[in-house]
Amino acid sequence: MSHSALRLTVVALCAASLLAACKNGQSNTTTPAPKATSTATQAGAGEPSPDTVVATIGDEKITLGQVEEKIAPQLKQLQEQVEKQKFEMRRNATENFVLEKVLTDEAQKRGLAGPEALLQAEVDGKITEPTDEEIQATYDEAAENLPPGATIDTYRPQIVEFLKSRQRQQIATQFVEQIKAEKGVNILLEAPRVEVEATGPSMGPEDAKVTIVEFSDFECPYCARGRTVVEEVMKAYPEQVRVVFRHFPLDFHPNAQKAGEAAMCAHDQNKFWEMHDKLFDNQKALGVDALKGYAQELELDTQAFNTCLESGKHAQVVRNDMAAGAAAGVTGTPAFFVNGIPLNGAVPFSQFKSIIDEELRRTGG
Repeated sequence: MSHSALRLTVVALCAASLLAACKNGQSNTTTPAPKATSTATQAGAGEPSPDTVVATIGDEKITLGQVEEKIAPQLKQLQEQVEKQKFEMRRNATENFVLEKVLTDEAQKRGLAGPEALLQAEVDGKITEPTDEEIQATYDEAAENLPPGATIDTYRPQIVEFLKSRQRQQIATQFVEQIKAEKGVNILLEAPRVEVEATGPSMGPEDAKVTIVEFSDFECPYCARGRTVVEEVMKAYPEQVRVVFRHFPLDFHPNAQKAGEAAMCAHDQNKFWEMHDKLFDNQKALGVDALKGYAQELELDTQAFNTCLESGKHAQVVRNDMAAGAAAGVTGTPAFFVNGIPLNGAVPFSQFKSIIDEELRRTGG
């Protein structure tokens, strides 16, 4: 059978693999696993042992174990990336296999020619034309990144196509999730987990069954999107989920480090989340003077806040979060760990829901 329509749905469901995220000098594409180059590996003998001699200095022997001690964190991160890629390949293959079967079965049940006809009726047939207000709002959001002299009329066709594609993704996701629920689909593959300490400002019950550790950057526009999804998660799971915020200011965001410190200075006065929201609402104005102004607007003790900010009291806290994120494999923001399961980029609520529901089922929450 033709798989073109099926692939469209798979793309819609897996669109978050092409995630929007702020990256530190890297593209958003997946890094391929390195090819083995050692003679032993090429010969099928597996990894060399730690006592393998890799160099000599006169009569002194240098072993692989000695060398690997120097790069242990990098090797750990590489191994986690490889395991994650293997899981994602297996998970996507499983999802595609299941998706093909449930769509084919549903099409036959309805007397339709196949998945293409089913999707035409349930997805493409429900897409509406974007309104002028939606087009204008999308243009306004992207305006600062457009070349000089750009107008909304110039980019209207691209904006319309973008909005229709986003609508198609949402409708396809809802439809397929509905079908999977009706068919009793249960994907049993478990994602690899990364150990990340849940330390920092938090919201939600301390004994929640699900803990989300978020690494974020107050100057990253995708983190602002992630914030709205986190709010949606907390609204849907107020008693089952706890969110812990950790800092990951990227080097090309000049105000992000100090903004993170400002949030922690506000945390000293029990107003972290109020400052958190204020910073994301004002991403274009995160200079030190602006940060002090936000403290005043939030009715903080401004003298204590200003002293905290100017002294760099929490600079090391932010740097420690950065180090923890890097050790966990974070290269861009936002990055989330749901009970240790990584989610990278401004992913939609549906991806959080899928993992949270499975974790609650697994833990009896």
